[in-house]
Amino acid sequence: MSTEPKPVCRYPVPDVVDLPEDLRDRILEVQHKAGFVPNVFLALARRPAELRAFLAYHDALLLREESGLSKAEKEMVIVATSGANRCLYCVVAHGAILRVYAKAPRLADQLATNPLKAEVTPRQAAMLAFALKVALDAQSITEADYAALREQGWDDEDAWDILSIAGLFGLSNRIANAISLMPNEEFHLMGRLPRTKG
Repeated sequence: MSTEPKPVCRYPVPDVVDLPEDLRDRILEVQHKAGFVPNVFLALARRPAELRAFLAYHDALLLREESGLSKAEKEMVIVATSGANRCLYCVVAHGAILRVYAKAPRLADQLATNPLKAEVTPRQAAMLAFALKVALDAQSITEADYAALREQGWDDEDAWDILSIAGLFGLSNRIANAISLMPNEEFHLMGRLPRTKG
C-alpha cells in the first residue's frame, strides 16, 4: 500500500500564498477555524473568478438567516442529494459538517446511503423527498410536490431554499466527481466522537 498522499484532484492546485488577497484571506480564515484547508477551496482556486462566484452563491444560500431551514437541515439536503449524485467529496465533507451541526453521528451516513431510512422527522422527510426529486428528476416537479411540502409546514420560500441548495450542489457534485476531488482526511472523524477538552 502506497504511503504517498493522494493528489487533491486531477488538476494541479495553486499555493494559497499565490492567490489573490481576498481568496487567500478567506481560505486562511477557514484554515484557522477548521485547522485545515478543505480541498474544494484549493481545487476551485485555480480559477479565482469561478471560486468567487461559487462562494457568493454558497454563502447567499447557506448563510441566509431568513431561511426556514436550520443549518443542519441545509446540510441534510446537501448530504442526501450528494449521496444520490454519488459525490464522495461532498458526502464526506458535508457529512462531517452535518454531524457537528445536528450532533447526530449516524445521520449523515443514513442520508448518504438511504434517506428513506434516516432518523428524521416527517417534516424533514418531506424536505428531503423534494430535494431528491430536484436532484434526480427536476423536470417532473409539479404543484403536488409543493403541496406535499406545505402539508409539512414548509412555505414557497423554503421550497426555493431547498431547490436552490440541491441545484448548487448538483453543480458542485458534478465538478467534484469529474475532477476526482478527494475529501480531506480530517473530515472522516469530525462529529463522530465527543470533542475532548484540553
